[in-house]
Amino acid sequence: MAKRELVLGLAGLGTVGSGLARILHDRAAAIEARTGRAVRIKTILVRDPAKPRPVEIPGASIVTDASALIDDPEIDVVVELIGGTTAAYDLVHAALSAGKHVVTANKALLAERGVPLFRLAGEKGLHLAHEASVAGGIPIIETLKESLAANRIEKIMGILNGTANYILTRMTEAGLGFDAALAEAQARGYAEADPTLDVEGGDTAHKLVLLIRLAFGRSYPMARLPVWGVSQVSPMDIAHAAEFGYTIKLIAQAREVGGKIEAGVYPALIPAHYLLASVNGSFNAVRIEGDAVGQVMLYGRGAGDMPTGSAVAADVMAIARGRAANNTGFVTQDLPEADILDLDEAVSCHYLRFLVPDRTGVLRDLSGVMADHGISLEQVVQKKWDGPGVQLVFFTHECPAGAVHAAMRAIEAQRDLTLAPIMHYRIL
Repeated sequence: MAKRELVLGLAGLGTVGSGLARILHDRAAAIEARTGRAVRIKTILVRDPAKPRPVEIPGASIVTDASALIDDPEIDVVVELIGGTTAAYDLVHAALSAGKHVVTANKALLAERGVPLFRLAGEKGLHLAHEASVAGGIPIIETLKESLAANRIEKIMGILNGTANYILTRMTEAGLGFDAALAEAQARGYAEADPTLDVEGGDTAHKLVLLIRLAFGRSYPMARLPVWGVSQVSPMDIAHAAEFGYTIKLIAQAREVGGKIEAGVYPALIPAHYLLASVNGSFNAVRIEGDAVGQVMLYGRGAGDMPTGSAVAADVMAIARGRAANNTGFVTQDLPEADILDLDEAVSCHYLRFLVPDRTGVLRDLSGVMADHGISLEQVVQKKWDGPGVQLVFFTHECPAGAVHAAMRAIEAQRDLTLAPIMHYRIL
């Protein structure tokens, strides 16, 4: 006996909503063959009903009042694609309270205000599905919840923002400065008119918070996550890194260290032989290390109507199949807060570039400050430079970040040692 069709209320008919609508229409027969039931969009919530839409959905009602989705007993699932953290929170909370499953692509909402929503969904046994919230069409959420569930995840490292990755790719390949690469990204539609969230790391940070929850079973407060963007990355440092076998990428990383979570978003030098180093343009990738599976990498388009619409459709299909809700990947939906490793305790190698006066003893003085802070230098290189002073690049052995930060402060306090701000990157 065929199951009753699954009825959707769709909030937002922009890029992702249009992609979802196309997939549900074009793949209707295949979706029914895989789930055993038809899927239909009944009602669409929009801000401006007069605005031209890239796709038409025959038989669907266009509304401007969210109650049309919440109060309709025929609607099984509310698909939230309006973005933001205020109206979207109210909509998702109301939908769950009304006993409706929710599918969302809203990483900001779940990273900043997700804890009470996951708790409510758990109490009611409802799906709060969010595959599309991280890395577009890459199935990273399901991979962590299901495919790698038997593993103790040791580390996650990823490129999670296509805009930032496109900019760094063009800076690397063409030697462009940041401003020129950003302008090109905007001209190609890869960057917003206001690109701050992408280029300063906020978008990546939202996604990392969600991955930490899934990988380690702990809630990591967004406000405590260290975040740096790519706007200060220099073509000079990209070129120097390449000479020594590294590529600079905006990396999201989280790992467990002695029961604590070390996490952050920052531009970093990664070895050129890593697969992540070859992820270019607007593509995303996530590298996972598990105690049983070893290293796994997922790669694909991190945004766009069809890739992200595909991820939303996958969540809808999981609900259509009648699968039990598994929103966090753990029995409890109210996860404990992470015990966070202080940034200064994080251990890695480091790259530092100095512009120093061209005088005897400067290298000795710099090296002395490093030694005073317990930092061992692996390599020191003087680089050609047409301007005043001398360019020096230091590569350190592994040491705590706090020691490097303290050494940088001590060097900058001696005004006769540096002619410009010190450029510093972690090496992963």
